[in-house]
Amino acid sequence: MTPKERLLAVLQHREPDRVPFDLGSTNVTGIHQIAYRNLLAHLGMRADGDGIRVIDMVQQLAEVGEAVLQRFGVDTRGVRPRPGSSWSLELEEDEKYRHFTDEFGIRWSMPREGGLYYDMTSHPLEKVATEEEIASYPFPDPQDPARVAGLREEAARLADEGWAVVLGGPGEGAFERSLWLRGFERFFIDLVRSPSLALALLDRLVDFRLKFWELLLREVGDLAQVVVEGDDLATQRGLMISPEMYRKYLKPRHKRIFSFIKERAPQVKIFFHTCGAVYELIPDLIKVGVDILNPVQLSAAGMDPRRLKREFGDALTFWGGGVDTQRVLPRGTPEEVKDEVKRRIEELAPGGGFVFATVHNIQADVPPENILAMWEALQEYGKY
Repeated sequence: MTPKERLLAVLQHREPDRVPFDLGSTNVTGIHQIAYRNLLAHLGMRADGDGIRVIDMVQQLAEVGEAVLQRFGVDTRGVRPRPGSSWSLELEEDEKYRHFTDEFGIRWSMPREGGLYYDMTSHPLEKVATEEEIASYPFPDPQDPARVAGLREEAARLADEGWAVVLGGPGEGAFERSLWLRGFERFFIDLVRSPSLALALLDRLVDFRLKFWELLLREVGDLAQVVVEGDDLATQRGLMISPEMYRKYLKPRHKRIFSFIKERAPQVKIFFHTCGAVYELIPDLIKVGVDILNPVQLSAAGMDPRRLKREFGDALTFWGGGVDTQRVLPRGTPEEVKDEVKRRIEELAPGGGFVFATVHNIQADVPPENILAMWEALQEYGKY
């Protein structure tokens, strides 16, 4: 089977020849540039081109080179929109930190010594008090042609080569970006005390996403099998907001986005990333059009893979959950890694509906030996 045929089979809840494997097609199934550098050294390989390219500044994710993708038999290939023409990455440094400001005006900082990621250090809408201020805050242009420059040629080449094409979207969801723009504490307070203010921001961000998706899908929607959406809704212990508040404020806005995507690209499956303990909301996500749940965070409350497969396996494809990225992959022995991979395949793979990927991105402290152990176990136990 070709990689595309393999992925389509599991998305249709059929068993192909083996479990499909994803590494790096999205910014939540990738690998930290330090771990990638260590993996290349361990394999005796060199980075493609001029060296390792970081494709997600905040998470410090590496672009996985084609030679590595071929070496590990990765089935997916990600296609990502470009930055708008009015913004470019400009790094600043002081004695302790590196900084940059993103397209939305959010400031990010990372320690110069020992820093692994960038953290938010300012929220540009933190002090606004009116809906008018939210309406007048400058957003980037979601339909800037620069965002899709060369994208169709790239997607067409990958499709012609038989890969499963995964189309990245406008980044963090409307809820998540509201938290980033307004500040977590302030936005949570808004939802209770000033819901009209919170909804004004949410709706501006939903409109931004719809215009962004309109451009992307018009350009390459016919070439993709999967499109990536997301909104982190939970912590490891529970939901960030109550199920009732999700259903009142976020569910109709998610439905609006997903329906818009399906109307313009009926063949695509919607990959929805939401970390943490989201068990209570899974039926709601299915109702609004989610086809694929990522990441299947095994260590979060209520996210037992056997129960998830039993209750939702006929409606959802589980993408991720192949091995725990908090303890087992970074700190387990290779044998522990292999044992966990075997268990997760046994729990999630029967009947299709499972794409193997780590729970979340492979972090900087993961030894290359454990990455190889994960892959070896997938080869041994991932055949149907």
